[in-house]
Amino acid sequence: MAAKTKTTTPVEIELLDFEKDELAEQAAADEAVLGVLVHALSGDDRPRRIAAARAVHALAIREPAALKPFGAELADALGRPEAQTRWEILGALEKVVGADARVVDKALQPAIEALHDAESGVVRLAAFRLLTAYGATTATRSEKVWPYVDEAIRVYHGDPEFPAMLIGVIRMVSGSASDEVKIAAAERMLFDSEHGKGLLARRAKKIVGCAPKRRAKAKKKAEE
Repeated sequence: MAAKTKTTTPVEIELLDFEKDELAEQAAADEAVLGVLVHALSGDDRPRRIAAARAVHALAIREPAALKPFGAELADALGRPEAQTRWEILGALEKVVGADARVVDKALQPAIEALHDAESGVVRLAAFRLLTAYGATTATRSEKVWPYVDEAIRVYHGDPEFPAMLIGVIRMVSGSASDEVKIAAAERMLFDSEHGKGLLARRAKKIVGCAPKRRAKAKKKAEE
């Protein structure tokens, strides 16, 4: 006898009965299911919010363009009290940047607030990765987020998440960040590139290596 497979209709769907990848697959194929997920992000039931957030993140990895119409709803979800919903949605938004960075515009302020989350290093890292992914897309965006990125580099230096944060910085300065941001990032990481050890030093050197050499030399000469 053939094994039975789960089937559902949008009005009957119970999020807690499905794995996140199952829900993501259904949402990718059915806009009504996607609507159920997005609506659940603002619901009163915490377990359903988390289940929806996990599925939305999985969908963003699979098909980020599907979330383009829901920028406002995703930004709103960053205000939920539980850390997991926030980090899942920050992760989803990071993936959506590649499809359309403008979707993230409404989420910038809550992402900046999440960067200072006092209780969750995972939330802080997810917020940092989102901001640096956004900053990698254009020079203007990089300059918009750099003050917050720079502050986070200083504040969280030495934290367990810090080496992973540097991946975001590398992404930004390897992308379309402005020369000014690339130079500022290189200056911020210069000490670690020269005196750090292991993974920290290697990633710091990559950041320093992305600075425009001529601009960096000209600036140094002007300051002498």
